[in-house]
Amino acid sequence: MPLTIVDHPLAQHYLTLLRDRSTQVEPFRRAARRLAYLLVAEATSDLTLAPVDIETPLESTVGSRLAKPVVAVAVFRAGLGLLDAAVDLVPDALIGYAGVQRNEETAEPMEYYTKFPPMEHARVLILEPMLATGGSLAWAVGKVKSHGARDVTAVCVVAAPAGVERMAAEHPDVRIVTAALDRDLDHNFYIRPGLGDMGDRLFGTA
Repeated sequence: MPLTIVDHPLAQHYLTLLRDRSTQVEPFRRAARRLAYLLVAEATSDLTLAPVDIETPLESTVGSRLAKPVVAVAVFRAGLGLLDAAVDLVPDALIGYAGVQRNEETAEPMEYYTKFPPMEHARVLILEPMLATGGSLAWAVGKVKSHGARDVTAVCVVAAPAGVERMAAEHPDVRIVTAALDRDLDHNFYIRPGLGDMGDRLFGTA
């Protein structure tokens, strides 16, 4: 299972803003979106291209276009914070939603909603910012695979070793792109040092 840590200076700059407990809702959203541009760019860096003939203002030339469609699947709620950047970079991307709530005692996912576009021939980006135990991401990947997805990449903001290990065991074919591999989980299964509850910080809830 490939794990890519995006260590671009700008990625680390925006990640630091997300980690800082003093960052308020609006700048938190802005930093999340800007970091997501870098993560999604990396998650699509190996897409194949097809040649296309075009006319510049001066002459004919051959350019490139994406050879396969892209589907972005936001895992509720926190994944919504990465979705705008994915659609900005790939405007014709189709969008899916995966609603899952974490059981606070077991940290296992509880499904409450899914809606997916056709995915069989697409690069599917699973937008799951917090890879903690891996339960939610493994569940989401299993769901999209059951709906035909064959080419899946996970886009995360921070990851914990436990989640990476679970993904390696359950979905070794899925690449994970993240801005950081953090130390561990606390007794409530939150990532340390982490950035808190990303959904709450994005939406101003508690």
